[in-house]
Amino acid sequence: MNIQYTEEQLAFRDEIREFLRNSLSGELRDKGFREAVLTRDERLGWQRTLYERGWGAPAWPVEYGGTGWNAIQRHIFEEECALAYAPEQLSFGIKMVAPVIQKYATQEQKDRYLPGIISGTDWWCQGYSEPGAGSDLAAVKTSAVRQGDHYLVNGQKTWTTLAQHADRIFCLVRTDPDARKQAGISFLLIDMKSPGITVRPIIMLDGGHEVNEVWFDDVQVPVQNLIGEENKGWTYAKYLLGHERTNIARVGRSKAALKRLKTIAARQPGNDGQPLIRDPRFRDRIAMVELELLALEITNLKLVAADGQQRAPGPEASILKIKGSEIQQVLTELTAAALGPYAAAHVHDPQHHEPEGISDAFPADCYNMAGHYFNYRKTTIYGGSSEIQKTIICKTILGL
Repeated sequence: MNIQYTEEQLAFRDEIREFLRNSLSGELRDKGFREAVLTRDERLGWQRTLYERGWGAPAWPVEYGGTGWNAIQRHIFEEECALAYAPEQLSFGIKMVAPVIQKYATQEQKDRYLPGIISGTDWWCQGYSEPGAGSDLAAVKTSAVRQGDHYLVNGQKTWTTLAQHADRIFCLVRTDPDARKQAGISFLLIDMKSPGITVRPIIMLDGGHEVNEVWFDDVQVPVQNLIGEENKGWTYAKYLLGHERTNIARVGRSKAALKRLKTIAARQPGNDGQPLIRDPRFRDRIAMVELELLALEITNLKLVAADGQQRAPGPEASILKIKGSEIQQVLTELTAAALGPYAAAHVHDPQHHEPEGISDAFPADCYNMAGHYFNYRKTTIYGGSSEIQKTIICKTILGL
């Protein structure tokens, strides 16, 4: 694969860079560099900015408001946004439920939900995992019993990312308890303001509020909120998971983290007093993760190009999920190592404002580095654990 950009592609990259220079505020850029917590308004506001430029959904078909960009253009856009430390787009809406709606929903459902996703009006969250159904999603127990023109939903979802901000949730629910596990599941779209929904925070080790429990107690959901056919939800869930695992690779964000790591290593002293980047062993570790990231980027481009040809992401997405997760973890480990004792510092401030009592010598790079390090332990678990991904690869690619 030739990954050298053409003159047209370089001109496109320059266009993206100019837009980011003019549209991304210094405050947002700084918060992105420090991986600070963004508010709901900041996240949705950036989505509206992209939407107004016509770039609200780079991978969507033009008929739904997409850009019409090819795989390379989308890759360039994602990479430049990451390198500029722009806020990530809300994946649960743009990159997960939207492809399902576009492929399987009725025209009425498309007209109802897609405009709010692309314009930054609606915030979506994902109702997949349950206490007894994490990587084994086919074991979901949240029930949806049809009663006339609505379903009555009862049960619990957990590890629901940013559900405290969400307007809507897409859920896997069990509509046929007597069918085999995969055959009795349906895919429902639910308004988070519906009576009977309770969101309970799960506070992280660093004191942050990122994930939640979502409880459903006799929640009435209109039948017209069902995607596709009843009891066929496993098909739609697998389609969504293919997109999720492709997105989880986060190549652009990892390249930005690698750039940040090199900056820190060039400034922080090693044991001999010289910049850590000059230490052969540490430099070799950086070189190794950079090579793995390059291989991941090439693999990701191949898969994204196939997706652009209207082929759903296949088991190859599991390779991206495994390697992307591992690379993200290694980058946090190396960054923590580069920061040395500063990496252990932790100041609980959900908005990451400058803490009082911290001297000017305290590097901004290491602000809450301990929290980020521990948080990234999750990458090999969510979206399907690495063990699950390896099983998928063995069964569907290797034939074992």
